[in-house]
Amino acid sequence: MAHDVTVGGVRLGPRPVVVAAGGEADLDALAAAHGAGILELRADLFDPPAAARVQAALVRLRGAHLPIVFTARAAAEGGRSMPEELRAELYRIALPHVAAIDVESASEALVSELLPRARAAGCTVILSFHDFASTPSRQVLAAIVDRSRALGADLPKLATHLATLDELRTLIDVTVATRGDGIVTLGMGPLGPLSRLVLPAAGSVLTYGAAGAGTAPGQLPVAELAALVTRLFPC
Repeated sequence: MAHDVTVGGVRLGPRPVVVAAGGEADLDALAAAHGAGILELRADLFDPPAAARVQAALVRLRGAHLPIVFTARAAAEGGRSMPEELRAELYRIALPHVAAIDVESASEALVSELLPRARAAGCTVILSFHDFASTPSRQVLAAIVDRSRALGADLPKLATHLATLDELRTLIDVTVATRGDGIVTLGMGPLGPLSRLVLPAAGSVLTYGAAGAGTAPGQLPVAELAALVTRLFPC
């Protein structure tokens, strides 16, 4: 397990850290997310994702005194459609307020722009991959992890649709094989709830719960997830 990766002073591993995820409609729930160690603000879930509204939300969430991961998810990987320049602007606005950013590894131009800015701001960089239809093969997922690390990721993140136990086993195998340098894996869909505990047991350093309505299929409510992590994972 990687012990040298931190998010805003929160050291990751071996016990998974619970991330409370939400958008604009979930700000109250995010600010009061019981059991979470980290907050994720999804800027693409603002309506509209205007810079002033996002900045005001970030300032408000800083009052929760938990590290914030900032995400403006691309439409191609489950986010709200917006101009790419607006996405870049939102990340630039967020950097002084957050401990980490999450960007799709496929958004290479945006990653290239943001990586030096994130390093200068002391932010952890999560480069993520999402497949809402299936779970690719072990070889494909391992290659995505390698590519994310080559692009500069502190933490590669894989989120795939899990409909069968074989697909869950695939994600478990990839997690075990890549956990030495830090990895985040999670499942969406029918086996999503199970994956939020099984994959941390295999080595995923973060597990995501819904602060409000949820930001991905398969999320457990954050309070329920945090209670299970406390019960099932030793300190």
